[in-house]
Formats: sequence, C-alpha cells, structure tokens
Amino acid sequence: MLNKVQLMGFLGADPEVRYTQEQEAVTRVRIATSETWKKNGEKHEKTEWHNVVFFGRLAEIVGEHLKKGSLVYIEGHLQTRSWEKDGETRYTTEIVAESMKMLPSGGKATGAPKTQKGQSKPSYDDGPF
Repeated sequence: MLNKVQLMGFLGADPEVRYTQEQEAVTRVRIATSETWKKNGEKHEKTEWHNVVFFGRLAEIVGEHLKKGSLVYIEGHLQTRSWEKDGETRYTTEIVAESMKMLPSGGKATGAPKTQKGQSKPSYDDGPF
C-alpha cells in the first residue's frame, strides 16, 4: 500500500508553533495549490487548500523560517482523525509532513532550496485545524 502526498504551494497564514504536553513542537499550516486552464479562450483558475501538520524539529524550523506567502514543497502522508464536539463526532483529513523544502518565491532565486526532514508521528487530538 502507498500513502504519499507531494505538494507545492503557498502558506495562507503565518505558522504558529504549539507544544504537546510532552514538549514536542507541532505546527499546523494551510497550503494553497492552484491550477489554471483555458476553455474557449477564457482563463480559469481553481485553488485548493490543504491542512498540513509538522512535528518535532521540522515543526520548529517551519515556525522559524516560513511566513504567510512562503512557497514550499512538502512530502508526507494523509491522515484522518476524529474527535467529539457537542456530542457529535467530527473528522478532518490532513497531511503529516515528513520533509519540506523552502522554495524561492516571486521568481527571485536565492540559491538551492533548503531541505529539512522530520519524523512522522501521529497528530495529537486538539479538534479541527
């Protein structure tokens, strides 16, 4: 079986690093990906938003070096989790990042992309993203 995700997109907001009770860093971000196409000579665009979670040192690096609008390449896997709220079971699907590359944005290359790898760990249950 294969559960692998590759994304390249822009952060929708500044990352915020939080810590579990065990003092492990956890950072959640939303990443926008877009596709464009032409139909009958008219340009169309569709944007998808993806919830991504980082753990450990990788989570700290994301918090230190990325900001809203940063272009990143993410590799990871999909994870669906559930929690109870007001007696109702809720679900979310997110990407657990295993590696990340910070990419130059705006067409201004500043050298090779930086690569960071982290360990894949289960998400803690804190409700919706």
